Amino acid sequence: MATKQKILIVDDDNNIAELISLYLTKECFDTMIVGDGESALSAVDSFAPNLILLDLMLPGIDGYQVCREVRSKSNIPIIMLSAKGEIFDKVLGLELGADDYMEKPFDSKELVARVKAVLRRYKAVPAAAEPVGIKCVEYPNLVVNQTNYSVLYMGKPVEMPPKELELLYFLASSPNHVFTREQLLDQIWGYEYIGDTRTVDVHIKRLREKIKDHETWRIATIWGIGYKFEVRQ
Repeated sequence: MATKQKILIVDDDNNIAELISLYLTKECFDTMIVGDGESALSAVDSFAPNLILLDLMLPGIDGYQVCREVRSKSNIPIIMLSAKGEIFDKVLGLELGADDYMEKPFDSKELVARVKAVLRRYKAVPAAAEPVGIKCVEYPNLVVNQTNYSVLYMGKPVEMPPKELELLYFLASSPNHVFTREQLLDQIWGYEYIGDTRTVDVHIKRLREKIKDHETWRIATIWGIGYKFEVRQ
């Protein structure tokens, strides 16, 4: 029997948390509920979740700080949940390393769909799989492998959440091709993202912090249009 994937639900509203747990349990997920940030950080180690649903407004340590601390040691997918729908809050959450952001109140079916979508992106192909259709691009001092979700930069591994890696791979797979923000949203996120195209800008910013321009390639901004992975001869 396949092992159930584990979802950590972090929300101080127990009614909402129980409802989320009910829907996820029906989809054969194993869930754990905690109501504050300190308990969430402890549960990351003890429960070892496959994904975290993280409310922002928590007693004690808030969701932003929880996300920051989890990201400092792990790439566990995080979906932030919040009644705060301003673009600033969404961008801040994404900058801290969240993989998705849902505004309360949300549709339970959409939440389940997003959980499944994020987990699909995060799941790496087993090492024993046949080396057929390997998704890997190589440039000087950069190797992006979407098959095993790894990035080598300057000969050293670089950790990044699934969406960052997929965005980098998608751009690098089509050198010098300009993509609009809307095209990148559609290709990487696969659904109409709650918010606007700043989601792409945030992920590009995070990629640039980890992957600096090389003399033969760079992630270039095409003002008023979008981005491209520019390769120079």
